[in-house]
Amino acid sequence: MASRTSTPLTHPDVSELDLFRLMAAMTDPVRLGIVIQLADSSDDIPCTDFALPVTKSAGTRHFRVLREAGVIHQHDVGVRRMSRLRSDDLETRFPGLLKLILQEAAHYNRGDRQAS
Repeated sequence: MASRTSTPLTHPDVSELDLFRLMAAMTDPVRLGIVIQLADSSDDIPCTDFALPVTKSAGTRHFRVLREAGVIHQHDVGVRRMSRLRSDDLETRFPGLLKLILQEAAHYNRGDRQAS
C-alpha cells in the first residue's frame, strides 16, 4: 500500500531503458502476468487489484523490478499505488518488442509452444 512517507518513485527515461534489464524483469512468470494484465487494460490499475500468487511484500518487489526496468509507470493516488504499462515508451525504444513478448506469452499460456 502506498504511503505519504514512502520514498519517491523513480522511473527511467526512455533513453535509459536497457534491453537486458527489461527482458530480465519480464522472465519471471509473476511479473509477466502483471504485464499481461496491464496490457489488457486501458486504465491504470491499483496494485491491490492484482491477484498475485505471492505475499504482499514479494508483490511489492515484483512491481518495483518492473518499474525500475521501465516496463511500468506507477503513481500514488491517496493510499493506492496505480500502475500502467509504458507501452508507448517501450515501442519508442524497442519497436515491436512488447507486442512480440505478449504474443509469445499468449502462445506459451495456451500450451501451443513448439519444442525447439
